[in-house]
Amino acid sequence: QVQLVESGGGLVQAGGSLRLSCVVRGSIFSFNDMGWYRQAPGKERELVAAITRGGTPAYSDAVKGRFTISSDNAKNTVYLQMNSLKPEDTAVYYCRGRQVLPFSIYWGQGTQVTVSS
Repeated sequence: QVQLVESGGGLVQAGGSLRLSCVVRGSIFSFNDMGWYRQAPGKERELVAAITRGGTPAYSDAVKGRFTISSDNAKNTVYLQMNSLKPEDTAVYYCRGRQVLPFSIYWGQGTQVTVSS
């Protein structure tokens, strides 16, 4: 059974940086793409960034230019480097792996990111 384990969240002041990590316990090659989502209190979970197995990234407009998603296949790890953080980035951040055949979605347990003003 594949598991996703996030780490790296915490409390940071506005303008600061954090790097989230998502370790795949299993093989990262199980997934066609991986992504980072976030959910703020009272809001729906939203896509922040995603990366394909081939390394092509994509970002939401809210984080484009500030966040960078990357993967280290040798370490079975996906990262989210978050710079110039804003209070509105405060949320629980989740790692998601998507497998196409057979279709499956895997989620990590989430890691809290809090940005103070």
